[in-house]
Amino acid sequence: MAVAQARSFTAAAHRMGMSRANVTKQVSALERRLGVQLLNRNTQHVAPTEAGVLMLDQAAGLLGGFQDLETAVRSAVVASAGMIRVGVPPSFGAAHLVPAVVAFARQHPETRVTLCLDRGDAELVRDGLDLSLRIASSLKDASYIARLLVKVPQNLVASPAYLQRRGAPARLSDLAGHDCLVHTLKSPLAEWSFEEGNRVVTVSVSGSLTADFGEPLRMGALLGQGISMHPTYMVADDIAAGRLAVVLPGVTPVGLSIHAIYPQRRVPARVRTFLDFLVAWLPRESGWLSAELKQVKNGALPQTPGARPLDLES
Repeated sequence: MAVAQARSFTAAAHRMGMSRANVTKQVSALERRLGVQLLNRNTQHVAPTEAGVLMLDQAAGLLGGFQDLETAVRSAVVASAGMIRVGVPPSFGAAHLVPAVVAFARQHPETRVTLCLDRGDAELVRDGLDLSLRIASSLKDASYIARLLVKVPQNLVASPAYLQRRGAPARLSDLAGHDCLVHTLKSPLAEWSFEEGNRVVTVSVSGSLTADFGEPLRMGALLGQGISMHPTYMVADDIAAGRLAVVLPGVTPVGLSIHAIYPQRRVPARVRTFLDFLVAWLPRESGWLSAELKQVKNGALPQTPGARPLDLES
C-alpha cells in the first residue's frame, strides 16, 4: 500500500523507516504468494496493475481494521504507548515544537514522537502522518479534521540600520515606498492585512526578496534588506535584543492560528493525549510574548527611529 500510494519504492521506504531493498523484497514476496503482479515498475514509474488496484481497495479496510484493533489493545494497557508522526513547518518545528515534545516525553516516556517536514502541502495518509501542524490566518483544506492549538500575533519588523537609512513608515500607505520582504505562501498576492477597529485593512507591498518560508525573510530583515512580517515566536528574541525593531507599533497585523489537522475523528489515544498536551502547554510555556516584547507593543521601550504619530489610513 505504501509503495502504490507514493508511486515510489524509495518514498515508501523512507516513510516506513526501511531500506529500499527490504521494501522491494517484501513486495516481491507478496506477489509470489498471490501469484499475480501487483505493481508495474520501471526505472521512472511505479503504478498498480488491475490486480494491484483490487488489492488496494480491499487491503485498506483490512489494514484499517487491524490498526483499530492494535490501538484498542494498546489503549487497554497504556493509553499513550506507541509512535506519533507529526508534520511540522521547518522553522517552527525545530525551534519551538521541540521543547513541547521534550516536555511531553518526560511525562509519557512510553510514547515516541517523530517530527517530519511539512511545508503545508503534505498529504497525511500518503505520508503516514498521524497529524500535522498548519500555521495560517485560516485553513483552506476542509478534508481534514482541525483542532486549534493556539493563536499567534504577528509583528512588522526591520533592523535599526534599515530604518536609519530609509526612515520609519508612519502610516500603512508608507509601506508602498519601502522594501517589503514577502512570504509567498502566506501572502501569495503580495498583500499584508491589518486589524483596524472592526475591519481588516489590506496593503499591497513589494520588495527585493521573497521566500516560501520565513527564515530567509527574517535573515534579510536582520541584514537590513527591508521590512518583514513574522509571527511573534520568530522575532521575539530579536526584538528584545534590539536586533530588530517593531515597525508601525500602533497597528496590529492580522494574526495566525496554529491548528493540528488529522485525517479522521477516531484518533489513537496516544495522539489525543499529545493534542491535549499541546493545547495546554503552548499558551502557558511557549513564552512567545516575552515581557520585553509586550513592553515594546505597549510603547514602554524605544520604538523605531524617527517614528511619527500613526495615521492608520491605508
